[in-house]
Amino acid sequence: MRIALTGEALIDFTASEAGTLAFLGHEGGSPLNTAVACARLGQPTGFLTQLSTDLFGERLMRFLERNGVDTRLILRSNAPSTLAFVERTPQTNRYAFYTRGSADATWAPEPLPQLPADCRFLHFGSISLLQEPAATRIAELVTANAGRRVIVFDPNVRPSLIPDMAAYRERMTDWLAMADLVKLSDEDAELLAPGRPVDALAADCLQAGAHAVVVTRGGAGATLWRTGHAPLAVAAPRVKVVDTIGAGDTFTAGLSVALLAHGVEHPAQLGELGDDAWREVMRFAATAAALNCTREGADPPTLEAVHAALAQEDNGAVASRS
Repeated sequence: MRIALTGEALIDFTASEAGTLAFLGHEGGSPLNTAVACARLGQPTGFLTQLSTDLFGERLMRFLERNGVDTRLILRSNAPSTLAFVERTPQTNRYAFYTRGSADATWAPEPLPQLPADCRFLHFGSISLLQEPAATRIAELVTANAGRRVIVFDPNVRPSLIPDMAAYRERMTDWLAMADLVKLSDEDAELLAPGRPVDALAADCLQAGAHAVVVTRGGAGATLWRTGHAPLAVAAPRVKVVDTIGAGDTFTAGLSVALLAHGVEHPAQLGELGDDAWREVMRFAATAAALNCTREGADPPTLEAVHAALAQEDNGAVASRS
């Protein structure tokens, strides 16, 4: 297990037709999507959560196993599965979550699970931090692994689940202080710091202790900030977008997979990686996310598909210059 993720696993019910109550179910949850993406991108990946023994929980377990995710550290419970309903709008997606008392929200292992010695990255974030006792145990797991593994934080802010945004922003300070690599969407950034420039928020994250901050902007690409370096931006590949669900999760997975490929196995190495290497990492992540958007639902690509798309883009660039 080279990458470990902890957090929610749920069923996303997406509206199949605007204005109706017809929904189609998909396995989902930001950490689960990222875990599947990491595994499809070729890195041994494990998931830490608690799944229900209900029919949805069984479906989630089979989905993880089918995608090659290590499930040895998953607990089981007779509590219900978390459910999320998603309505697409022209600008973004609207969510309604049913999480109270769910299996993943009540994850509280005792003692804390021990990650394998070869695990180099630990991801946390998303709506799992809004539910107790899971939020506290996740924070304790991250603290126990700080300094030994690269801690990746993706807040994946969902305002419909946050009754007190001011209090949430205060708690965010603690979560940011735990992270070595912070990945935000531009929507996350606006919700966390309304009206503030993104580079100012990135500077706050770096001051809190992060070695690198990446902000994604959908089809406009992504930008990296590091202390002592100029911002580094990459474009997003042009694709025919079918669905954006899971794109951010796939981008986050692509970052960790590509960083491992560049030999990053310790937090300090994030700041030591050069611009060219970081550009390759960001490009890999952006290409993986773009390919996810070409299919319905969260459906991350394989490593082979990403390499093929990158090669095709390189060949096209060479042809256009000749």
